[in-house]
Amino acid sequence: MISVDGPRPGPTICSEADVERLVRSFYAKVRADALLGPIFEARVHDWEQHILHLVDFWSAMLRGTRRFAGAPMPKHLALPGLEWRLFERWLALFAATTSEMDNPEMKLLADEAAQRVAAAIWGRYSNRRFPLFG
Repeated sequence: MISVDGPRPGPTICSEADVERLVRSFYAKVRADALLGPIFEARVHDWEQHILHLVDFWSAMLRGTRRFAGAPMPKHLALPGLEWRLFERWLALFAATTSEMDNPEMKLLADEAAQRVAAAIWGRYSNRRFPLFG
């Protein structure tokens, strides 16, 4: 559930170091995961560059920075065989990682943002595969 009166992105939620720790810890879990790891390993060829790009994304989501430049939706829409269970696993690993951060406001904001991201990608992906009209 997305909170309307919860924390808002900004520099007081967390530091850049917190964002980087979150991203690195989360993607270490993803890479080691039996379900998600192979999907990411087949597509990410420069992990350090990918991590830095994701730090920019999550810094925007959590701290309100404006460094992120990119269009993640087309890359995700091009993936074959996505299923909701993959998003559920991604969200579970993400929530486990935010729980380790010892920052309740960051956890709430990050988990809500992750849910929005997953819902948006899945919504577009599933509508592309199963259009209502046409």
